[in-house]
Amino acid sequence: MTEYTFTLKDISPVTHDTYRLIFTRPDDFDFESGQCTHWAFDADGWRDEDRPFTMTSQPEETDKVEFVIKTYPDHEDGVTKEIPKMTPGDKVIGDEPGGAITDKGVGVFIAGGAGVTPYIPILRRRAKDGTLNGCTLIYSNKTERDIILRSEWESMSGLKTVFTVTDEDSAAVETGMIDEGFLKKHLDGLDQRFYLCGPKQMVNDIRDALKRIGVDEDNIVTENGW
Repeated sequence: MTEYTFTLKDISPVTHDTYRLIFTRPDDFDFESGQCTHWAFDADGWRDEDRPFTMTSQPEETDKVEFVIKTYPDHEDGVTKEIPKMTPGDKVIGDEPGGAITDKGVGVFIAGGAGVTPYIPILRRRAKDGTLNGCTLIYSNKTERDIILRSEWESMSGLKTVFTVTDEDSAAVETGMIDEGFLKKHLDGLDQRFYLCGPKQMVNDIRDALKRIGVDEDNIVTENGW
């Protein structure tokens, strides 16, 4: 398997626990929008601790690779806890790009937490090309401040946005889980593409809910395990 070395150029906060990382782009590192690579810190004790992270830059941007990464300070494995400590010059080692989510057409993009990252390059590309009409982003988080790139999503012409939170009853957005009732309330039709990305149980539950309300399984694209 081919390995690629990425060198950090810049890191900046996106939300209270999410960061944008800009790396040099290795030669021959080719990918499609929405794909990820498993990478690990190039440091003793970390090289075998690889995790999947989505490239959020565009494939044609040959001078850089961008990642938007949500950190989880409470997770026992500790990998994302190291992200805020990174400084320019740090290196990570990645593998061949992969993943189920690429742009397969206009549709409904449903995400939980960090599961929104595959949609960043896809929706940015569509925004640039003026092809967002008919696209909907349904995005669930624990609280409003957890919503990644909220102002960018809301500013995209043609993109319908629906935000919901599960742990903040006083939020100024929808509150509650994405279930059958929620989907029936917000979907404009069932004969379209549905993209699902987020925690495994969430993805499984929403996929089942979509099928119960009449969505063809062939129109559901899933990625989980975030």
